[in-house]
Amino acid sequence: MTRTNVFDSHKRDKWLRFSQELSPETNPEVIRLMGQLRMVSHSLYVSSEQNLSESGLSYAQYRILVSLLYNEMIEGNPTLNPSEISHMQGTSRNTVSALIRSLEEADLIVRELDADDRRKFNIRLTDAGRDLVREHSAEHFHLLDQVFAVLVPDEMETLTSLLERISEAIYNVRAVMA
Repeated sequence: MTRTNVFDSHKRDKWLRFSQELSPETNPEVIRLMGQLRMVSHSLYVSSEQNLSESGLSYAQYRILVSLLYNEMIEGNPTLNPSEISHMQGTSRNTVSALIRSLEEADLIVRELDADDRRKFNIRLTDAGRDLVREHSAEHFHLLDQVFAVLVPDEMETLTSLLERISEAIYNVRAVMA
């Protein structure tokens, strides 16, 4: 075990004790799992950012371009509006607006007025945006293959099922809170 892991383990134990003081009825395993999920999610994000650095894109920008290409190629619709992008990315409209602006300035997307509602606009990939996604997707997906290669197929299926159950529980809790 490296020094960093010992330190992280020590800090994690202190955090668990702290959280138990704040909420004694909360299962400490829940706190530990939340920390692990956050660390894994953050590590995947950082790895994706590093992997895409050569492209000049942030991971958030890349995800928007991939969503547009998917929508175009698989769904047969070459445009998405900012609300759809925001929903798909799980980010705020303000964040998506800033990302769209940066992608537009880089000539990777274009905005077009919606033909049915001239108050709205739709986002479409440019050829340069399409090419950039295709150029960097294989390397990005290879990174993900490497990360998840530690799991056998049955473990991947179990993890997927567990994450889906947690996602459903989050949705249900949010619905009750609304």
